[in-house]
Amino acid sequence: MSPRNFPSFQFFQEYNSQLLGSPSYITRRHAVKLLGDMLLDRSNSAVMVRYVSSLDNMRILMNLFRDSKKTIQLESFHVFKLFVANQNKPPEIISVLVRNRSKLLGFLGDFSIVKGDEQFEADKAQVIKEIATLEINDRSCKDADDCVVLS
Repeated sequence: MSPRNFPSFQFFQEYNSQLLGSPSYITRRHAVKLLGDMLLDRSNSAVMVRYVSSLDNMRILMNLFRDSKKTIQLESFHVFKLFVANQNKPPEIISVLVRNRSKLLGFLGDFSIVKGDEQFEADKAQVIKEIATLEINDRSCKDADDCVVLS
């Protein structure tokens, strides 16, 4: 069954475009925080797995890393780490992470919000380790038009 057949697909499509893509800082900040809370709630585990299996969703989160507001970057990180931690990443997500590895590792290496936040630092270290060791097993991202490349 295609992810587009799930009722949550349309909900997240609207959520991503209307809330995460909003020009309002407050709307984006609350939307990305709520998204993280929804996906991390154990009762939503099936929805979370589908959400983090979508390349389009990951693109949105990667673009939120570019936001000038550190709070949005931090909340985006908490959702992005779910894509990286997914043990059953689709090949296209692996391809994008590998193609953007140096930029992601550079960004994450410099990414710091609150000094002394041990949980954040542990999560960040795990994300860095996972991205650094990813390998492409399937060349699903054959040409640049199919892949996201961070600028």
